[in-house]
Amino acid sequence: MGTLRDLQYALQEKIEELRQRDALIDELELELDQKDELIQKLQNELDKYRSVVKPATQQVVKQTELHEHQRTKRQAISAEPTAIDIQDLSHVRLPFYPKSPQSKDLIKEAILDNDFMKNLELSQIQEIVDCMYPVEYGKDSCIIKEGDVGSLVYVMEDGRVEVTKESVKLCTMGPGKVFGELAILYNCTRTATIKTLTNVKLWAIDRQCFQTIMMRTGLIKHTEYMEFLKSVPTFHELPEEILSKLADVLEELGMIFSLCWRQV
Repeated sequence: MGTLRDLQYALQEKIEELRQRDALIDELELELDQKDELIQKLQNELDKYRSVVKPATQQVVKQTELHEHQRTKRQAISAEPTAIDIQDLSHVRLPFYPKSPQSKDLIKEAILDNDFMKNLELSQIQEIVDCMYPVEYGKDSCIIKEGDVGSLVYVMEDGRVEVTKESVKLCTMGPGKVFGELAILYNCTRTATIKTLTNVKLWAIDRQCFQTIMMRTGLIKHTEYMEFLKSVPTFHELPEEILSKLADVLEELGMIFSLCWRQV
């Protein structure tokens, strides 16, 4: 009988051990699902961040290559510089328009509430706030027409507008909303029409100023990473091209860490 009791006790211990293992597995699977969800969310945020930074950076590279090619062709007949010096972007003087503290806060909050712009660095957002200038429209005015080439992004400070696409009403918007950003970020035509329902007060920034802010921040950061890598003895013998690719990786990691920090 003692042996049977021992076996029953051992069996119960094994059953309890298996139950605990199953509970642990369930807990780990739940944690894994949560991690997967967080990774997917961070990936989506990173994709949105790239959608803002990459188009602007790619455009300046293309412009630089084009101007460099043109300069080479004309070099024999003209000494006037025509290429864009990327390093000079760090010294560009951006326009500044004074605003009340309330207007500054409204613009900043509107940007942070926008899916396509909320992951910009705070320094970029501050520069955008400083560069935005006031615009006013009367009632029944057309601010944006679907299909037109867009060059301005707006933040609504006062009034209401109606958004339509192919003559179908999509929504109305009031103060504290960004609109017109897609044409600036993706260099596409306007995707909807926006008309005023009342007198409106807006803040606007043009594409050139916006892209200068985006490109300058990215290039300055890239230069900082390059200088850091060059200071590491292990990397002294690496060619410039490899260091540049490593700097790109560091920049990507910086974006991910920034997004993780904002999720906390």
